[in-house]
Amino acid sequence: CVTTETCFQKQESYEQWIARLERSSTLEKEELEPLQVNQDDKVVVQEAHMRIHTGEKPFSCETCGKCFHRKQLFTQHIAIHTGEKPFMCVTCERRFASRSTLDVHMRTHTGEKPFSCGTCGKCFTVKHSLDVHMRTHTGEKPFSCGTCGKSFCDKRTLTCHVVIHTGKKPFLCVNCKKCFREESQLTQHMIIHTGEKPFSCETCGKCFHRKPLLTQHIGIHKGEKPFMCVTCERRFALRSTLSVHMRTHTGEKPFSCGTCGKSFPQRRNLTDHMRTHTGEKPFLCVTCGQGFCKKQSLTDHMKIHTGDKPFSCVSCGKRFRLKSFLTQHMTIHTGEKPFSCVNCGKCFRQKAQLTKHVTIHTGEHPFSCGTCGKSFRVKSHLTQHMKIHTGAKPFVCVICGKCFRLKHHINWHMRSHTGEKP
Repeated sequence: CVTTETCFQKQESYEQWIARLERSSTLEKEELEPLQVNQDDKVVVQEAHMRIHTGEKPFSCETCGKCFHRKQLFTQHIAIHTGEKPFMCVTCERRFASRSTLDVHMRTHTGEKPFSCGTCGKCFTVKHSLDVHMRTHTGEKPFSCGTCGKSFCDKRTLTCHVVIHTGKKPFLCVNCKKCFREESQLTQHMIIHTGEKPFSCETCGKCFHRKPLLTQHIGIHKGEKPFMCVTCERRFALRSTLSVHMRTHTGEKPFSCGTCGKSFPQRRNLTDHMRTHTGEKPFLCVTCGQGFCKKQSLTDHMKIHTGDKPFSCVSCGKRFRLKSFLTQHMTIHTGEKPFSCVNCGKCFRQKAQLTKHVTIHTGEHPFSCGTCGKSFRVKSHLTQHMKIHTGAKPFVCVICGKCFRLKHHINWHMRSHTGEKP
């Protein structure tokens, strides 16, 4: 061969040399000597070897049309269609169509990872995995989607992505009939039905149904945050968390409500929002029975019963159940009023105050009484009004026992006992 200066005695010799070359991927090139040939009776299989350089693939599969430049690869491929798997693992008895696939599989038992990244030191069982990994350092994304133009590091990820556009979900769960785009997604999903969580954390004992989740969890104990935002340099333990964070910079909100059109940066935000349309409140307080659309709302509500107020004002020492309450309170000390009315320019400390104020300009009365039809600008006014129909008088005078519908009514009444004059 004019390219590699390698010569072969016969076709079988060429195939043997290539096989040795593949098996010796961890050796230095000089350790693998080319086949020795007898100059008197050598038969140079120049055409077979030159296909590596020319890209010619003369061996075509009649079943699927896939082409190969070596007969050995073609023979191994045919076994996929015939179902033949002549190579068996002596450890777990799993069978394979080719010897090279068996060799790679054996590394799952031996733990051998001969291919290491020169940049970060991470090791891999196959060279292809290392090649794909290297693109995370170089930023190379050679596989592009013909529909939306999005690029990917490896071909498999592109293949999975393309199904998003076609809408195909060929893998069906026999238990709940949910469909999936990939077989691996179905396999992971099935663990939900079996309840199996085979991956456990040695530090805290927490179990997971997927190994990547365990790996991510272990990073919490180690304090590792390997994923950094290039915009604000904030670091994250998970790549997925970084991806969601990046939307705060880009403003991207890919999850839209089909009912009202409102968009959200995360799918779980959309899921929570949809319950405002369905009225579903799956999170119930075990103390008072009140239901909530979101788990976080229940967590915040529970502090009412426990009396927990973990957020303290550094200026006056006042404590609050929620961080958002503290943030609002701090504007009292700073005098900040960041929410301004576009109609009259009046400013407010809280967004809710601005929303209430805007209805003065619009004349909108969005809160209607279901009994008499009277409308109100503010929800609290409707709540007070409803007590007229229900007859509820929740505010009781501790001195004379008289009851009142509204809090300011009892405040006025108390002055009759104290003699206070406003």
